[in-house]
Amino acid sequence: MSESLVIQKSRQEPQTIYLKDYQVPPYLVDEINLDFELHEDETLVKSILKIRHNRHSPDKTRKLILNGEELILVSVLLNGEALSSDQYEVTDQNLIIPDVPDSFDLTITTKIYPRKNTALSGLYSSANAFCTQCEAEGFRRITYFPDHPDVLARYTTTITADAARYPYLLSNGNLVDSGKRSDGRHWAKWEDPFKKPSYLFALVAGDFDLIEDQFTTQSGRNILLHIYVEKGYADQAHHAMYALKEAMRWDEKAYGREYDLDIYMIVAISDFNMGAMENKGLNIFNTKYVLAKPETATDDDYIHIMSVVGHEYFHNWTGNRVTCRDWFQLSLKEGLTIFRDQSFTEDVLSRAVMRIRDVNHLREIQFPEDAGPLAHPVRPESYIEINNFYTSTVYNKGAEVLRMLQTILGPALFRKGMDLYFARHDGQAVTIEDYVKTMEDVSGINLAQFRLWYSQAGTPIVTVQGDYDFKKQQYTLTLQQTCPPTPDQAYKKPMHIPVKMGLLDQKGHAIPLQLNDEPFETEKVLHLTTPSQTFRFNNVPSQPIPSLLRNFSAPVKLKYAYSDEELLFLFKHDTDAFNRWEAGQQYMLRLILQLVQDYTQEKTLHLPQDMLDIFAFILKQDTNDKLMIAEMLVLPSERYIGEQMNVIDVDSIHAVREFILAQTAYQLHALLLETYHQYHDPAGEYRFNMEAVGKRQLKNLCLSYLMHLPQYDELGMQQFEASLKSNMTDTLAALTALSNIDSPLRTKALDQFYAVWQQDALVVDKWFAIQAATKLPIALPQVRKLMQHEAFDIKNPNKVYSLIGTFGHRNAIRFHSLDGEGYAYLREAVHQLDKLNPQVAARMVKPLTTWKRYDKERQELMREQLELLLHDKKLSTDLYELVTKSLE
Repeated sequence: MSESLVIQKSRQEPQTIYLKDYQVPPYLVDEINLDFELHEDETLVKSILKIRHNRHSPDKTRKLILNGEELILVSVLLNGEALSSDQYEVTDQNLIIPDVPDSFDLTITTKIYPRKNTALSGLYSSANAFCTQCEAEGFRRITYFPDHPDVLARYTTTITADAARYPYLLSNGNLVDSGKRSDGRHWAKWEDPFKKPSYLFALVAGDFDLIEDQFTTQSGRNILLHIYVEKGYADQAHHAMYALKEAMRWDEKAYGREYDLDIYMIVAISDFNMGAMENKGLNIFNTKYVLAKPETATDDDYIHIMSVVGHEYFHNWTGNRVTCRDWFQLSLKEGLTIFRDQSFTEDVLSRAVMRIRDVNHLREIQFPEDAGPLAHPVRPESYIEINNFYTSTVYNKGAEVLRMLQTILGPALFRKGMDLYFARHDGQAVTIEDYVKTMEDVSGINLAQFRLWYSQAGTPIVTVQGDYDFKKQQYTLTLQQTCPPTPDQAYKKPMHIPVKMGLLDQKGHAIPLQLNDEPFETEKVLHLTTPSQTFRFNNVPSQPIPSLLRNFSAPVKLKYAYSDEELLFLFKHDTDAFNRWEAGQQYMLRLILQLVQDYTQEKTLHLPQDMLDIFAFILKQDTNDKLMIAEMLVLPSERYIGEQMNVIDVDSIHAVREFILAQTAYQLHALLLETYHQYHDPAGEYRFNMEAVGKRQLKNLCLSYLMHLPQYDELGMQQFEASLKSNMTDTLAALTALSNIDSPLRTKALDQFYAVWQQDALVVDKWFAIQAATKLPIALPQVRKLMQHEAFDIKNPNKVYSLIGTFGHRNAIRFHSLDGEGYAYLREAVHQLDKLNPQVAARMVKPLTTWKRYDKERQELMREQLELLLHDKKLSTDLYELVTKSLE
C-alpha cells in the first residue's frame, strides 16, 4: 500500500472543547502491542490494537475515529486484512474507519521523524537519545489511537535499535525478553501488567550512565531502582536516588501505598518541556530535577529535586493506578499529588519553611492568574488547547483545596477517605466528583458547598472584625466573604472556607478558646459558609490579639485591621510559625506601599526605627532554625507588592524596595557582618540538612543586604572566588549580588564563572539567568547578545526558560521599560519559539497577557505586541488561545 502523507495545515478556527460535551469513548482498547524500529533518519511504528465497542456508549454508528498528528500512514489492517484507501479517511488530526465490527484487531504502521520533532511532544531525539513525552496529547504523534485518558489498555512494547549507539532500550513495566540481531541491532520487550491511558506511555533509547539501588517494601518485596543520566554525570544522581527512597518510604507510612512493579526507573533528559513525567515505571525527568552535587547545585536545587522526585513517585497511585476520566479533571491527579509532595517535603525537610515557600508561590503566580484574563476554575469548563491548562490554578490552588478538605475532615478521616478512594477506583479513570464522594462517604459530611472550590474561579476575600466585651469577657469575630468577578463568572456563591485561628494575650501566650459551649482548645477552625458569620468566644480574660488563617488554612486574601504594633507583636510572639512570618510580611508590605506613595509624591523616604529594631531582634534570636530566621528577613517580592496595587507602579516599587534594602544594610551593617562571619565556613564540607541549609541561607541573606553598600563589593568577590569550584550555593549567592553592581568585578566574576563551568549545561543555565535578571540598564542588550552565544540553543527549553523566561517573568524593572523595547523583544522571541515549540512559546508570552494591570502608556505598548502576534495566521493554538483571551 502506498504511504499517506498528512500535511500540516495552517491554523483553522480553533475548536473549543467543553466539559458538558463529554461522552464515554465509543470504542475501548484492551491491549496494544507496539513495535518500534528506531533509526536516526526515521522511525517505523507498528501498533496492534485489540478493540471492542463500549457497551456504555450511546454511539452505535460503528465508526472508529482515532487521533493522529504529524504522522505518515504506511498501512492499516483490520483483522489481518489490508484496507484500501477508500475504506478509511485520513485528515490532519484523525484516522477514520467508517465501518468496523464490535470487536477486532487493528494493525497500523506509521512513519515518524523524531529528529525533526522540535515540539518535544511524542517521540523525539535529545542528546543522541530517543525519548517520549505523551502527556497530554503526544501519543497521537507516535501512532493513531483514541488518545484520551479514559481509554485504558495493557501495553507491550518492543524496541529495536542500533546496539552500539543505543545500548539501553527502556519502556513501561517489566523487561520480559531481549536479544541481538545479526545486523548490529538489538531489541528489548517490555510488558506493563497494569492498564494505563496513552499519556503514560514512555520509551527511551540511548547510552547512559546508570546508578542502581534497591528498596524493600513494607510487604518484603525487593524493588530495583535505576537512574539513567547522560554520560559523565553519574556522580550527580545520588541525591535523586536518596529522594526516591525517602518518597517510597514516606508513601508507605503516610498513605499505605506500596510500589507495584519489579523495577522503578528514572531517566534524565536535557531537552524536556516540563519538569518531569510520571510514566508508569519509567519516569522521564528534566535534568534540572535529577542532577546535583555541591559544586554545581544550590540548596534550592536539592530541595526541588526532593519535591519533584517525590511528586512523580506519588503519581504511581494518584494519577497512574487511579487516573483522570478527561482532561478537565486534571487537578484530580495534579492537585492531589502536589498536596502529597508538599506534605512530603514538610515532613522530611522543614514544615514551616516549606509551607511559607508554597504559599509564596501561590500568591505570586496563582493569585494573579485568578485575577487576570486567564482566570479559570480548578476544574475548567472549557479549553482550546489543553497544554495551556497545566496551570498554577489546577496544580497549586488544587493542592490547597485538598489541604482544606483535610482540615475540614481531620487527618484521620482524610486518610480513611484516601484509602477508600484507592480501593474503590483502582484501575479506573474517574472524576473529581468521584473523589469528593469518597470523602463524603467516610465522613458523613455534605460537601456540596465545598465542591464550589472546583467550579468557581477567583480568590475569595475574607474580611474579619474583632470586638472584645470586657464585662462579659467575651470576644466576637465577624467574618465576611466575597469573591470578585472573573471571566464568564460575574456572580459567586459563598464558599466553605476553613479559617484556623487562635487568640494571644498581651504576653504572647495562647488563650484557651471556648466557642459557645464547646470544650476549651488553644486553636480552632472556624467554618465560614455564608456571606457573613459571627463567632463568640467565652471566658476570654483580657483584650486578645487574634492570630488568623493559621498555616494559611485557605487560599484566600485576609483583611483585618491590625495596627503596626499588633503585627510586630505577632512577628515576635505568634505560636504559629507561618503566621509569625506572615505578620512580618504584612508589616513590611504596609510600609513599602506607604513609601511607594511617598516616592510618587517626591517626599523624602524614611525607614522606621521599629522595622530596624525587629530585624535586629530576629537576627539575634538564639535558635537552631536559621532557615526560618532567614525566611523572616526576606522582603516581599516586587511581584507580590505589585499585586497589591490597582495599577502596578513598576518603577516606584523597585526604587522603594532597593531603598529599604540599602538603608537596612547601612543601619545594621555591623550586626549583618557579624552574623555573616558567624556562619561563613569556606573550608567546611557541604552537607544537605536543614541546619546546614539554614546557616548558608542566613549568611547569604546577610551578604545580599551588605552588598547594597559599595564597601562590601570585595566581600562578595572573596566569597565568589573561594566557593567557585566547591559550593554552588555560596557561589551563586555572591554572583547574583555582583551581577547587580556596575563594577569591573561584575564582568570579572561572570567571565570566571563561565570559564570554569562552560561544559555543564545546567550551570550555564544559571549563568544565563543571572544576567537576564540584572537590574542594571544593560539587561535587555545583554539578553539579546546572549541569544547569539555559543551555549544558547533556542530549541532547548531549559535555555529558553533561563534567558527569555527570566527576563520576562523575573526582571520587571527592565522588562517594563517605558521605551517598550522589552515588550517588543519578548514578542519577537515568542514568535520565533512558536514555530519550534508552541508549548514553550505559550509559557513565555504570559508576561504580556497581564497588560491591563499597568499604566495606560504601558498598556498600549503591551497590547500592540499582542496584536502583532495575531497577524500571523499560522499561530499555534497554544499561543492563539492565550493571546486572544488576554485581549478580550
